[in-house]
Amino acid sequence: MASAHGRLGQHLQAVLDVVLRVPSIFIIDAIFNSYSDPGTGWTGTAGRALIRALGILVSSVVLVLSQKSLFKFYTLFAAVLLGAASVLINYYGTSHIDFYSTYNRAALGLGLLQLILGLGYVSLLNVPSLCAALLVLDVMLPLWGLMLELPAHLRQALALASGAILATHATVNLLWKLKWFYYSCRYVYLLLRHMYRIYGLQLLLEDTWKRIRFPDILRVFWLTRMTAQAVILVYVVRVVRSESGLQLGWDLFWDLTSNLIISGCDSMLTVLGMSAVISSLAHYLGLSILAFIGSTEEEDKRLGFVAPVLFFILALQTGLSGLDPEERLIRLSRNMCLLLTAILHFIHGMTDPVLMSLSASHVSSVRRHVPVLLVSLVLFALPVLLSYVLWHHYVLNTWLFAVTAFCVELCLKVLVSLTVYALFMIDGFYNVLWEKLDDYVYYVRSTGNIVEFVFGVIMFGNGAYTMMFESGSKIRACMMCLHAYFNIYLQAKNGWKTFINRRTAVKKINSLPEVKGTRLREIEDVCAICYQEFAASARITPCHHYFHALCLRKWLYIQDTCPMCHQRVYIEDDGHERNAFSNNNGYAAPGQERAEFEGEEGGADVGGAAGGAEPENELLEDNDSIEYDEEEWGTQPGVTLVEEEYINEDTDSN
Repeated sequence: MASAHGRLGQHLQAVLDVVLRVPSIFIIDAIFNSYSDPGTGWTGTAGRALIRALGILVSSVVLVLSQKSLFKFYTLFAAVLLGAASVLINYYGTSHIDFYSTYNRAALGLGLLQLILGLGYVSLLNVPSLCAALLVLDVMLPLWGLMLELPAHLRQALALASGAILATHATVNLLWKLKWFYYSCRYVYLLLRHMYRIYGLQLLLEDTWKRIRFPDILRVFWLTRMTAQAVILVYVVRVVRSESGLQLGWDLFWDLTSNLIISGCDSMLTVLGMSAVISSLAHYLGLSILAFIGSTEEEDKRLGFVAPVLFFILALQTGLSGLDPEERLIRLSRNMCLLLTAILHFIHGMTDPVLMSLSASHVSSVRRHVPVLLVSLVLFALPVLLSYVLWHHYVLNTWLFAVTAFCVELCLKVLVSLTVYALFMIDGFYNVLWEKLDDYVYYVRSTGNIVEFVFGVIMFGNGAYTMMFESGSKIRACMMCLHAYFNIYLQAKNGWKTFINRRTAVKKINSLPEVKGTRLREIEDVCAICYQEFAASARITPCHHYFHALCLRKWLYIQDTCPMCHQRVYIEDDGHERNAFSNNNGYAAPGQERAEFEGEEGGADVGGAAGGAEPENELLEDNDSIEYDEEEWGTQPGVTLVEEEYINEDTDSN
């Protein structure tokens, strides 16, 4: 029970911490959106600029205060407000109330209110008891003069004196607290300087971002602002409707919604607030999809970070907050379409590993396959539907071309994933080693990657045209450079590297002798990589170990050594014959000659399988000493854990 109360208290403190920082965002937003009249001269302009800068500075300092300092600041601020309210009430009571007509309704009510305000003031400032009693008496004194029917000038003098005493006490108290404020600011400055020197600017900003819960602050700011504007719009509509008999229809509702959306991104802070709201929606959407398809990958939970960053970059790139209202609504809808396609691409990245895992591991449970297949079908249908709707409502332009290209690319990626999934499922259904499976998977994935690369080049050209002839900006130019590097250059480089690796591996495999037919059946053993029997053929390494061609080729993607003894597999053809073979335990097939490589020093057998000089039992012991279990591969020289995982995969990742 105590722990539950502790967690509840911490949660309430976190909520209060966020709520108390939101007014600073409102003040900064109001200062940035305030209108400045340039016709008042340079002195007025300089004064307003100074006031604006001071307001932004104070609001920023309050925004980044620690939780303890923030609570203390608002305590002092609330005390000052209570004192100011009591002074105004005394002035109103002594100047605008007729005692004879409003004694029962006003004088006693104001007296009770003043008592509450005085007690609140002394409580917040933690004033000693004697001084607190005098301050409460000072607050109540003008109303007592009203009740005693003192002349008007005396009542006003009492109110003025009471206000002066209260203001003097508040000023002295604040000046006394100024020492605390100075040391607090100095401590924060030294702490920030220390963190900057030790961790750097990036970690300092990240720590401040998390400490003050800045995304939550932006979220509360945007939702509060939108709620207030919605209430004002509804009130105005009701007033107009009552006066002119205006009927509430869909057109009016759409106008109200459009005005809210337009005002929700009219400044940089409101764009940040909208990004924070999109972050929450995308985060919970990603978690829901992960739970639905049964994925537990931590990397797939980044949708709540990717979506708002992309939205904010699009807003900066298009200058969203500086556009006219009508144009801003159109641009926002276009950015949302681009954001939707990006989210669908990210969701495909979440579902593709699950599809491959289910098909490659031959999971037979239909309930595991149905959710991820359903999500894949939705990912195929939504881009088609979006493209159909957009092409029926808009004419062709660079934006529509970009959205359509992203939709087509997503459909092709889904088709590639489903095709590879079907290939793996067919392989698992027949339960026979399909040596061409790796080639088919590579061909399918390479086709998808080539198409994706072509689309990347096309989108680069589309962006260049947009920047040159429509809306060029520095941010767009930077994004195009990043797109050219990551989506064009690196993709082409990685694809070419994969192609060269495969071609080299195939060349190495083809250089090794192949065993088929009766010669293969005479060797009763399994492939040392996959532990499956040899159905059609096997490849013999120079060290006289043999494997499936597919298994050995995957190994050769990693390194050019034998998985059993770590000797080089690929040796340039120097005229020596390699026509003999033995099994993985050093056993030579009956009727076959033992292979020896002539010309080496001492006439030693490279694979340890040539024999006349050594007894057969010693030969078997030597070969047994280099055979490892699957669990021991990661601990052997030259075999890393990454390589072991790569060998266990059914195909290479491109």
